[in-house]
Amino acid sequence: MGTRHENILGTIGRTPVIRINRLGPPGINLFAKAESFNPLSSVKDRLALGVIEAAEASGELEPGQTVIEATSGNTGIGLAMVCAAKGYPYVCVMAESFSVERRKIMRFLGAKVVLTPASEKGSGMINKAKELAAEHGWFLTRQFENEANADMHSRTTAVEILEDFADQQLDYWITGFGTGGTLKGVGRVLREKSPDTKIILCEPDNAQLIGGGIAQERFDDGSPAASHPSFSPHPVQGWTPDFIPLLTEDALGLELADRILPINGNDALNASRDLARKEGIFAGISSGATVAGALKICEEAPEGSTVLCMLPDTGERYLSTPLFDDIEADMNDAEKQISESTPNYRFG
Repeated sequence: MGTRHENILGTIGRTPVIRINRLGPPGINLFAKAESFNPLSSVKDRLALGVIEAAEASGELEPGQTVIEATSGNTGIGLAMVCAAKGYPYVCVMAESFSVERRKIMRFLGAKVVLTPASEKGSGMINKAKELAAEHGWFLTRQFENEANADMHSRTTAVEILEDFADQQLDYWITGFGTGGTLKGVGRVLREKSPDTKIILCEPDNAQLIGGGIAQERFDDGSPAASHPSFSPHPVQGWTPDFIPLLTEDALGLELADRILPINGNDALNASRDLARKEGIFAGISSGATVAGALKICEEAPEGSTVLCMLPDTGERYLSTPLFDDIEADMNDAEKQISESTPNYRFG
């Protein structure tokens, strides 16, 4: 039986949990929650709808007002969709280091994309967005501090996970952090409703902002006052900006992470490729990173354990990144050999 929706926004959430059959060790039940099934193909569609509807309800966002946010791409794409459906102009501020596909998708959705220098990192794009919002009277969604972000995950993502594992104990839940909205929103519900579930928070091994134990400098509004000293560039786009978001810090203060797990960037890339080639699941680098973390946990977990990891987005966001470095557009030698194995319909 089909479902009719009033608009595209009604299709956000209810993403599937999928068993991982060939990557994990025997005796462990490994699952992944595939957020690419959201309409604009990432977990950030949830936060985009959550923060806009909360701002409408509070009166902070007025009809026709321009929305602005600083984002590595997925939040921006989600906001571009929500703003298009609801009739708000949208401006995205994004560091130039993130994949060009993201810029093009947002512009296709009618958004304006303002780039900031890569040398200014994530905190630079945030400061530019604050500056533009103040100058023009635009509504800044403040994804890294906005409680509506975490609330949306408590209402949707967390409830879906509990329903999907109502018939069996979920032993481990594994996530990274971009804003910390998923971590805080899902983590606090699991603590209450599934207290035996261990929450594993992953971060890049060369940018251990949490594991390093150094506090984040902040302005009074909770936004970062400086780039974190433990940050260095890493390949996991959408994970771990150059500061600890307030929502992530809140989650750690609530003790919502049982363990901090560093993930190697090459392991993340390889796990993303393995997901595609051994499971048929097309997911991005951040998904590979959570799978790499999940596989580490699977090696240690008692037999019969059930493990769930988040897959934040689709591989299509990464065509211009190192994830696709060895993927050619033209036929390689092996493919030419197949073509030449019969006489007709071939080049040359």
